[in-house]
Amino acid sequence: MEMTHPIPHSLPSAAAPVEPSLVDRARAGDPAAQRALYDAHVDRAFRLAYRLSGSEELAREFTQDAFVRAFQRLDDFRGDSAFGTWLHAIVTSVTLNGLRRQKRHHDREAPLEDAVTMTRTGGDDFELREKLAQAVAALPEGCRTVFLLHDAEGYTHEEIAATLGVTAGTTKTQLSRARAKLRVALAAFAREWTR
Repeated sequence: MEMTHPIPHSLPSAAAPVEPSLVDRARAGDPAAQRALYDAHVDRAFRLAYRLSGSEELAREFTQDAFVRAFQRLDDFRGDSAFGTWLHAIVTSVTLNGLRRQKRHHDREAPLEDAVTMTRTGGDDFELREKLAQAVAALPEGCRTVFLLHDAEGYTHEEIAATLGVTAGTTKTQLSRARAKLRVALAAFAREWTR
């Protein structure tokens, strides 16, 4: 099912709970029920894909792929967790796997543009944002994912654990490591900036 959606301009509230009958109707192939599930969850799914990928274009692609996969696998949804938690596990998986494929493709091809030094304009805010983005991107994958899900998206450790298939203790450890690495990276930048 081809669905498009504009990028959300504000952070919507968490999606309303999904009635089991809506999932049952979508499972039976009801396009109106599938559309209702899509509409209820697309904004948060897109934000998650965008946070993980850092690219609007990739986030749109990954969100679309995640919904296609979710609708194909609705029989796997047993209702043990919230539908949104189940869907966000799919979004996370699709996005991380897509990013790995992108990285392998990029590593095989060295674009000419990478060999050209680009000049940049902007003040200290730009440099700080750029340094923060680089520091987050440099985090190990598990730490980066947990940091983005927890600190940027507001998921609880229990939700993250269910999404990633790990324990809440693991997510807490990864978040602590991520924050420590970011403190070190940004402290180094602060020292450079104040020289």
